[in-house]
Amino acid sequence: MNTEILGVVLMFLLTVALAIPLGRYMGKVYCGDATWPDALLNPLDKLFFKLGGIKPEKGMNWKQHLLALLTINLVWFLLSMIVLMTQGLLPLNPDGNPSMTADLAFNTSISFISNTNLQHYSGESGLSYLGQLILMLWQFVSAAAGMAACAAVFLHMKPNQIFQKGNDGLALVGNFYNLFIKSLTRVLLPLSIIIAVVLLFSGTPMTFKGKDQFISVQGDTISVSRGPAAALVAIKQLGTNGGGFFGANSAHPLENPSYFTNIVENVLIILIPIALVFTLGYVIKRMRFAWMVFGIMTIGFLLFVVPSVYLEMKGNPAIGKMGIIQNFGSMEGKEVRFGPAASAYWGITTTVTSNGSVNAMHDSFTPLTGMFCLLGMMINSFYGGVGVGFLNFYIFIIIAVFISGLMVGRTPEFLGKKIEAKEMKIAAIIALLHPFLILVGTALASYLIAHDATTYGGWLNNPGNHGFSEMLYEYTSSSANNGSGFEGLGDNTPWWNITCGIVMLLGRFLPIIGPVAIAGILANKKYVPESAGTLKTDTATFGVMIFAVIFIIAALSFFPALTLGPIAEYFNLK
Repeated sequence: MNTEILGVVLMFLLTVALAIPLGRYMGKVYCGDATWPDALLNPLDKLFFKLGGIKPEKGMNWKQHLLALLTINLVWFLLSMIVLMTQGLLPLNPDGNPSMTADLAFNTSISFISNTNLQHYSGESGLSYLGQLILMLWQFVSAAAGMAACAAVFLHMKPNQIFQKGNDGLALVGNFYNLFIKSLTRVLLPLSIIIAVVLLFSGTPMTFKGKDQFISVQGDTISVSRGPAAALVAIKQLGTNGGGFFGANSAHPLENPSYFTNIVENVLIILIPIALVFTLGYVIKRMRFAWMVFGIMTIGFLLFVVPSVYLEMKGNPAIGKMGIIQNFGSMEGKEVRFGPAASAYWGITTTVTSNGSVNAMHDSFTPLTGMFCLLGMMINSFYGGVGVGFLNFYIFIIIAVFISGLMVGRTPEFLGKKIEAKEMKIAAIIALLHPFLILVGTALASYLIAHDATTYGGWLNNPGNHGFSEMLYEYTSSSANNGSGFEGLGDNTPWWNITCGIVMLLGRFLPIIGPVAIAGILANKKYVPESAGTLKTDTATFGVMIFAVIFIIAALSFFPALTLGPIAEYFNLK
């Protein structure tokens, strides 16, 4: 087997091997079961609860979970705006980087609290160290918020569970603040510390000193940015955040110094998203159902990875037409340290999740690989981000259960609860929201360029089909809370900063609100014991049904746009 391909296979197997025990551990954390770090971390949890006036044992209904989530995110947004718009006047700015404009600060603040980490700036010159640190804080809290929302849905999904009811008659299930704090102290913080130390000893800087001067191989004196990068890189990968400390992200030799760190960082991208599937199995005591979900997600993931690795190793047809031999595959925009196979694998892992970090320039991928990256974000549930990946998949499960029930002439039931009109309306709205945000945004941007190319044509360095793909990718990345980009797009303008900010905001919180609402509504319904006619939702047959629902919704929604972009570009190159 080609050594590059072997490296890709080993990375995936290592991720799954680590995700299974991590998922079980997180299941124990969210269920309140005893875990080995309790003796060390319980005092830390109690300190946070005392400072925040939180009673972790007090149950919350689904509306209170959402209110807590939205309220604290609003506070984080306002604080972020203040820091970013005044960072030029604040300390920890040895390189004298200026404050952000209002529209860029708006985009950046929403980007980081929404776990998107879309960057319309270069980290070296766009942020002070204080700005980097405040955004690193949001990388922790946005990831933990998504995990807490997902854990709340898991707890609401427990079958045959008698929940305590509040005065309003709604089930009281868990406490959002408790789930949030434990996501931080029991998962994200300890793992990030370990990873940061590994990166530090591998060559990633961790300092508050400013730029340093070095002599290049050519003998030139150059200034190289540095800073507290190791800590930020650790959480950006683990929390599927993706915002790079440096402009080149993990293609930068200080963020990703070697093939070893490339393996570590790539494993982290999908570690928690996969682990949460097994957390689900532990919480609801249905491991067979968890394996079915994992199987569907993995099949979808591999359908993107395999052709992408093949296409990038085969070479770029446009370069081939020039008579250039591509013995090492398509190397345009890629690091020679990693090669096309590892770059293609990273490109898919980072886009099927909401990570968005890059170790190669996605704008340089061959057209169909770029399409697979787009599809990973358009479907947004083959592993997905920390927490929200399963929440997106949960919507597809609800739709599949409803359709399957209609096909066999029975009332649709999921885990002993009837799926009725209210739940289906919410699921349908959330399923349609993603394509609505992407396609409407792309259509408006395309109209502006067609209407006034003099004013707006400067957005695109690449006209034609690839230029359309760049705009489609930007809104897809924003709606999927991904953050990567086809960087041929000139995106640091008021139009892109504001519209992408709105898309990120809606694309983050409405897909959380919908599943939490559905799970809360179902938790209040009477449990219906399984019978001979009950639809089994942990079988391969039902898995095929979910896959068909995902394929049909994605194909009907996005195929026309993909035809105008990467597919047309592919045939133009042949």
